[in-house]
Amino acid sequence: MNRLAAALLGLALLAPAADAQDGGPVLLVGNKRDDTLTFVDAATFKVLGTTTTGRGPHELAVTPDGKTAFVANYEGPGDSLSVVDVDARKELRKVPLGPYRGPHGILVSRDGKTVYVTCERSRAVVAVDAATGKVVRAIETGQEVSHMLVMTPDGRKLYTANIGSGTATAIDLAAGKAVAQVRTGAGCEGIDVTPDGKEVWTANRDADTVSVIATATDEVVATLPCPGTPIRVKVTPDGRRALVSRVGGNEVTVFDVAGRKEVKRIATGAAPVGILVEPSGKRAFVANTAADKVSVLDLATLEVVGTIAAGREPDGLALAAPK
Repeated sequence: MNRLAAALLGLALLAPAADAQDGGPVLLVGNKRDDTLTFVDAATFKVLGTTTTGRGPHELAVTPDGKTAFVANYEGPGDSLSVVDVDARKELRKVPLGPYRGPHGILVSRDGKTVYVTCERSRAVVAVDAATGKVVRAIETGQEVSHMLVMTPDGRKLYTANIGSGTATAIDLAAGKAVAQVRTGAGCEGIDVTPDGKEVWTANRDADTVSVIATATDEVVATLPCPGTPIRVKVTPDGRRALVSRVGGNEVTVFDVAGRKEVKRIATGAAPVGILVEPSGKRAFVANTAADKVSVLDLATLEVVGTIAAGREPDGLALAAPK
């Protein structure tokens, strides 16, 4: 080997490898016991990095441009959100929530301007300006342990799942107030909305049921049996199926949305909680909190096709797809 070739080889060995996240979506995993956020290449399942958060990062949400993640720091003082730079894989700062405590369910508005987060101990949903980090308003749910939340596709309403009250609260965002309290089932914890906005599904962990709410009337129109502590529910982008994680059964139950019937049960790992469905509808990710791993589901075959190593007690999941 001549000197030029040797020099070029040396430079190649010193040069950093191409970043696995370049051009592709990144899965973000909140690790409740590590107080960290793990970044994973969603195509290869390779762990790209880790950053700190506040105490007990239970849930998280990413801005539409895929650049910024907001993490609900639920445990300890439970009074802040972490702001994370997704590209740099680094926590930038914490956003104080003032008197509001117990941040948990979280989402970013479709225009990326507002972060909505439930504050369990304050029985409220708090709206935070995504740019400034300032709390701009709080809307009382009037219910106990308002845990998860979802926004209708038209952006007009929020629904919260209230564990302690066994209800779902409908919130009119224009009016800035709760407009309905829907009795679902004991331990109402998981919640999602169908893509057409016509139905909200809730997972009622203590009742071992799933409730279907018609958003036009804010009334329960169906109750489906789901034994094994149903704790989260996610509807696929095509609206055909609903995935329910059953923490007591170590499985995900798949429901046919139109037929409102169970299709299949998929064994995942110990204590499956968080579920995320890709926008393409091809795969879902399931956080198994007692196994310290995330399972990857193929939604065409309804089989587990991969496993991702995570931190201790992974739960909240989000996908960053840079545009």
